[in-house]
Amino acid sequence: MRLKVRDLVAMLLVAAIAVPYVGYLIDGDVPFVQDARGMAAVGLLLGAVAFAVLVGGNKRDRAGKIETGLAMLSAVLGLVALALAETAAAEVLLAIFMGSILVVLAAELIDHAGWWHAGHPV
Repeated sequence: MRLKVRDLVAMLLVAAIAVPYVGYLIDGDVPFVQDARGMAAVGLLLGAVAFAVLVGGNKRDRAGKIETGLAMLSAVLGLVALALAETAAAEVLLAIFMGSILVVLAAELIDHAGWWHAGHPV
């Protein structure tokens, strides 16, 4: 494994998303997060910072493009969850968004660990 400090920082940022989300699911109200809109906003902000930390130093290969595409899809899901936070689908959209953050983190860590070989630099 060739994981670096930036990978640890990104994992801590994603944990900073996951802990309030679990608290939100259990109690419905945690500090700074009182509803689905607040949780989606926290996920968007910290997720964007985590992705920015992870992307630093990435090569421009197919894996990097796939990871960027996954991150963009996750961001769109977050924006949809934020926009539709007052609807009946808010909790489902929020759960899908939180799962997508974990998928992006996993894809980046697999790439950084050297387990994903998606071709030559483009």
